[in-house]
Amino acid sequence: MKIVVCAKFVPDATADRRFRPEDNTVDRAGVDGLLSELDENAVEAALTIAESGSDTEVTVLTVGPEQAIDAVKKSLQMGADAGVHVVDDAIHGSDALATSLVIAKALEKLEYDLVVFGMESTDGTMGVVPVMVAERLGLPAVTLGSEVTVDGSTVRIRRDGDAASETIEGTLPLVLSVTDAANEPRYPSFKGIMSAKKKPVQTWALSDLGVEPAQVGAAASWTQVTEVTARPPRTAGTIVTDEDGAGAGQLVEFLSTNKFL
Repeated sequence: MKIVVCAKFVPDATADRRFRPEDNTVDRAGVDGLLSELDENAVEAALTIAESGSDTEVTVLTVGPEQAIDAVKKSLQMGADAGVHVVDDAIHGSDALATSLVIAKALEKLEYDLVVFGMESTDGTMGVVPVMVAERLGLPAVTLGSEVTVDGSTVRIRRDGDAASETIEGTLPLVLSVTDAANEPRYPSFKGIMSAKKKPVQTWALSDLGVEPAQVGAAASWTQVTEVTARPPRTAGTIVTDEDGAGAGQLVEFLSTNKFL
């Protein structure tokens, strides 16, 4: 079986994330980045499936700037077999729709039976990309799985909602996405870190995919950020002191004034 995991390089959520003032896109060069935590669940799902069968290869595909190769490296350290990095300046500013085109064209150059995504990225939170890619490839999609099993050519997922769970089945080839409840991503071992250095990684540009620059980027995107306002600095809170039993009344008045009640 050939499995391709689509993983994204995102700004570290604990860092001071910013937008570029010239085009209101996320500043990826001026902040540390990493493999999206939700995509770690996708990598883990693929590795678990591979370990349960025989003759299965896991390839990790990422689209992003030069430093996005770190997302591939982390996936290889976890246990993936190979990586593909699509990097091209023209991709900058692409929204979900344009990004799905690049991913679909890259997948067309790869062999796959199963394409795995995380539930969404931790920066853009665009959970629609998996189904957009499936539509472009003409494949079925089984999404947001909290439990995944593969039996031959049948993929079965359990979706957990607020009030009930449902089971969905699909037949390979297909696109799959998993939630953060699907598994606990493994940590790269020392052996995995060392062996990752010898694993093959391909680097492709848009020309390798047959995609014209005019088809991607901000100009080709259907959505864009038009204005950004920085979050105001945190101010000192209101301290309620309980003197002579008046604290409860002050607290109620504060909550009522601020419409918390």
